[in-house]
Amino acid sequence: MANKKLSRKELLKGPDEFLTLSSRAAAYLSAHTRELKIAGIAVAVILAGYLSVYGYLRHTNTKGQEAYNLAYDILTETDSPADMPGNEDLKKAEDLFKEVIDEYAMSKAARLALPQVAHIKFSQKNYDEALAYYERFAEKISGRKQYEDLTSLALALCHEAKGEFKKAISILTPLVEEPANPFRETAMLSLERLYRLENQPEKARDVLEKFIQDYKTSPFLPMAKARL
Repeated sequence: MANKKLSRKELLKGPDEFLTLSSRAAAYLSAHTRELKIAGIAVAVILAGYLSVYGYLRHTNTKGQEAYNLAYDILTETDSPADMPGNEDLKKAEDLFKEVIDEYAMSKAARLALPQVAHIKFSQKNYDEALAYYERFAEKISGRKQYEDLTSLALALCHEAKGEFKKAISILTPLVEEPANPFRETAMLSLERLYRLENQPEKARDVLEKFIQDYKTSPFLPMAKARL
């Protein structure tokens, strides 16, 4: 059976759809006023928190970078030997790098300041402190292969300086075993030196022979051949 066509009069008698929806919305808002106010406040708090954190991070990054740049300029401009007692410029640079680490810990510069302090400690022959800062840096850049490998080279040097040759060898060996590693060339020369210090001349020779075979255009090739 066909649907009966409504007359104009009957259509006018029916409630307007828009008015019906509006009245329903008004009723819902009236019944849920408290909940909506709470939700609105929650959103406002979250938004305000996000904006304040974002603003703080921007401020922290800016101030941290300023302090880092100042420390770096002092470090690169000093002409005094690093291990000279009372080196005021080096002490000032170290203090500024530490300020970046402590006062602006959430800044990007704080992460970069760690190896700078480690380098200063190493140059002053404070190897344990240098190791501590390099290890903190290693934690910060975990998962970034190239930074990890560079840090491994630095850690190996610290252990070598302390006379911990076996520990240094264990750090460098994985780098040498990666043919495509961009730091393998440096790691091999360090490893060869460590084997000699450990009185393992055969292993040192093996490393040199492999180096000469793999790095025929290396600027260190004459030195490697001279050590054979």
